Amino acid sequence: MNPSFWARKAHKWIGLVIGVQALLWMVSGVYMTAISLDVIHGDHLAHVFDEPLKRDRPRVDIARIGELYPGFEALKLKTFIGKEVYEVRHGGKTHLLDARDATLLSPLSREQILERAKEVYQGEAQVREVTWVTKAPQEVAKRPVPMWAVRFDDRADSTLYFSPSTGDLLARRHDLWRWFDFLWMLHIMDYDTRTDVNNMLLRVAAGTGLAFALSGLWLVFYSFRRRNQA
Repeated sequence: MNPSFWARKAHKWIGLVIGVQALLWMVSGVYMTAISLDVIHGDHLAHVFDEPLKRDRPRVDIARIGELYPGFEALKLKTFIGKEVYEVRHGGKTHLLDARDATLLSPLSREQILERAKEVYQGEAQVREVTWVTKAPQEVAKRPVPMWAVRFDDRADSTLYFSPSTGDLLARRHDLWRWFDFLWMLHIMDYDTRTDVNNMLLRVAAGTGLAFALSGLWLVFYSFRRRNQA
């Protein structure tokens, strides 16, 4: 049997093996390029505005913070739901204090997080639920727990995740992001963490796809060669 016979055989069977995954690569690739990453990241869902600090506001002296948290690693003055607060890093943990009297605010309550969520949310929908999360779902698997999840009653099932220690917005999630994450999993063939772009399954699929392309290239070359001979 001549080489063209084996090239056709290889091309056909490799195509059957890799065809479904190639289709998934194309579909996921189209989705990823059709929708802006700014939309996927949810930048339109919530904006965190840093209010300018005022010099004339009463604040507890930093020396007092040092007495409460001796040897603290970091100190930050910021605004949180309309009031000035100190964010203190001490002993590997972060604490939020009222800047006026050093009253401990963290861990933040449900009501405080709800107020914060309404402050940063840019949509018109009402809050559906506020949940205390101790085991991170897949969509925020890399974020530290515990955290607060605030879900809004909009068409995209928008969810904002907040730190209970600092009130920081940890993540914005919505249905377009969730579809992106699912298709990304199919694209890189990492069905566990959805982050490993060098996994063995993807390498095998990529190598198989290369063999499919090379066998097709050989068939194109052979068809032109036969035509020239004729």
